[in-house]
Amino acid sequence: MVSLTGGTLSLSDARSRTSRAVTLQAFTLARTAVTWRQFSTTPSWDQHRLNDSLVERDPAVPAHGVSWQDAVLWCIEASEQLGLRPAYRIDGYRVEWDTGADGFRLPTEAEWEYACRGGNDGPHYGPLAEIAWTSLDGVDAPQPVGTKQANTFGLDGMLGNVWEWVWDHADTARYGDYRVLRGGGWADRPWSVRASVRRGSAPDAVIDDVGFRVARGAVTAHGADEFQGWSRSADAQRASIAQPRPVGWTPLDLARQ
Repeated sequence: MVSLTGGTLSLSDARSRTSRAVTLQAFTLARTAVTWRQFSTTPSWDQHRLNDSLVERDPAVPAHGVSWQDAVLWCIEASEQLGLRPAYRIDGYRVEWDTGADGFRLPTEAEWEYACRGGNDGPHYGPLAEIAWTSLDGVDAPQPVGTKQANTFGLDGMLGNVWEWVWDHADTARYGDYRVLRGGGWADRPWSVRASVRRGSAPDAVIDDVGFRVARGAVTAHGADEFQGWSRSADAQRASIAQPRPVGWTPLDLARQ
C-alpha cells in the first residue's frame, strides 16, 4: 500500500458539461491491482475456481473477469482475515460503505484519478508505451504487474492492462446502479487509456478486461455528506427525474438500493 497525503483535483461530467473541485483527505492505495495470487487467499476464490476451473492463472497477473460485487466481497473477506474492520456491509442488493472503517475498500473515483495522475495534469503520467499495456503492445491478455513504469506516487499499472472498478455510480439518472470503471485495458487503443476516461457497467457484470485495486483509510464528511468526492445525496438527487425520461434511461431504483 502507498500512503497518499491527499489534495485537490477537478472532476468533469461530460453529460452535464460541468466540473467540480474535490478535496481529498489522506488515504492509502495498493501499489498494483489485486493479483490472482492475492485474490486466491479469500474464500470467494473457491467459487471462481469452480466456475472457471480449466483456466490456468498466472499468480502475478491482475485478477480479471471480476465483477464489482466480487471486488466488494473480496474487500470484506480480506479485511476480516487481517483483523481489520470491513468497510462494507452487504444487505441484499444494498452495499453500505462504513466510512470510518480501516478495512480494504474500492477507491472513490476522485481518489483513483488523483492517484493515477500522480501530480501530472496531462492525459498520461508518462509515455504510454512505457507506462501501460495497451493495443500498441499487441498482447492478447493482461500482463504481470510491475512490468511497466510506475507513476511518481510509485503506483503501477494505473493505466492499461485491466480496467479497475471504483466505488462510485456511473450516472444514477441514466445508468441506474452501474458502477464506474477507470484506467483502460490491454486491448484498448491509446485514446481510451487516459487518466480522465471513464466507463460504467452493471455491478454483477463479468468482463474479461476488468479487475480492481484497493484503498484503505477512514474518511470524514466534507460538507454535508461528501466522502472523498462521492456523495450519497448527490446520487439520490441525480436519480430523481421529474421530467419524462429519455428512451433507454434507467434511473437508480432507490427503494432497492
